[in-house]
Amino acid sequence: MTKKTLVNRCLRLRPETTDLTTLANGPERLLIAGVKTSLRDLACRWKTLDDEVKTLNRHIETLVHQAAPDLVELHGVGAEIAGQFLVTAGDNTGRIRNEAAFAKLCGVAPQPASSGRTTGRHRLSRSGDRAANSALYIVTIVRMRHHQPTRDYVERRTSEGLSKREIIRCLKRYIAREIYSNLPKLAESVAAQQLPTAA
Repeated sequence: MTKKTLVNRCLRLRPETTDLTTLANGPERLLIAGVKTSLRDLACRWKTLDDEVKTLNRHIETLVHQAAPDLVELHGVGAEIAGQFLVTAGDNTGRIRNEAAFAKLCGVAPQPASSGRTTGRHRLSRSGDRAANSALYIVTIVRMRHHQPTRDYVERRTSEGLSKREIIRCLKRYIAREIYSNLPKLAESVAAQQLPTAA
């Protein structure tokens, strides 16, 4: 059964009685009634929380589409992912001076990883906002699977000898640049609101 079917089945469970103390002399009947009561209560709780999640998701989707319509239009960027980028940018407006600062904040600024035997190599950054970095990773994986230009890029870079990890690092950096260019300019709008008007 699917999760939803299982919950609906549990919601329809009817214990023999709601007063379990009356079944104290029948251990098997008590056990069955207790299990049915517990499963029904858990299903009610799950259903309530699921309805709350759906309602909140609708609110978030509406607000994100209003705040950043261009961001949601990008391939692989849904309302939840776009919301994460808006939170990251909104919490750090003073730190995001340019696209490179946004990339560093998201943990996708290239980090040199050259050794005595290799030169010009870079690694994935372990710093920055981990939630934004995770959102970039999700967008990257979606594009690697369903976005033909990205798939062509992966194929070309693989033939050049790059590992999958290095290709993902490059893609995340490119996507961070694209995300930044489609973010609403929060810092500029706040600054504009704070400017005194001419009398």
